[in-house]
Amino acid sequence: MITYLKGEVVIKDPTFLVMEVAGIGYEIKISLNTYGYLKDATSAKLHTYLHIKEDAHTLFGFHEESEKKRFLDLISISGVGPSTALMVLSSLSAQELQSAIINGDVKTISGVKGIGQKTAQRIILELKDKMSKDDLLSKAVGISLSMDNTVKNEALSALATLGINKAVAEKTIDRIMKESDGNLSLEELIKLALKRA
Repeated sequence: MITYLKGEVVIKDPTFLVMEVAGIGYEIKISLNTYGYLKDATSAKLHTYLHIKEDAHTLFGFHEESEKKRFLDLISISGVGPSTALMVLSSLSAQELQSAIINGDVKTISGVKGIGQKTAQRIILELKDKMSKDDLLSKAVGISLSMDNTVKNEALSALATLGINKAVAEKTIDRIMKESDGNLSLEELIKLALKRA
């Protein structure tokens, strides 16, 4: 799996770009939101997803990790393919999509070209709980999901290796991160968690 690509942007179009990485040109499908970020860029880093079918291997790229996450959420729904998911993310930002799903806003989602009322309802039905949990988690921890989840996961992994119960470690880390507004290094977080767990 190709997680991300970093290189020179050779060709740019609102629906795709060609990025040269180590002498290889990758054609990457992008959303209009990602195109907006990269309009004037000569080099970039894109979070990618490789979609494999019998007759094609298609690479999709996203400027932000949150946009890739929403894309993966969308394609997990029966009847929503990568092209449809990309269309949704071209019409709505990752945050707007999350907000529409949490609020059960069928009108906003069905306003996207190619998304009917039934598909919009299915998207809301299948993703509402997940999006609500993500939203609550980001508010409870007081940080953006994309920034400090890596530190949290690394700390959890380290504490598990040291024999601390996962549930206890998670509660302790969440409490520490909330108190410190997430402004701790990995080492500081582990040390504090060890004292409190």
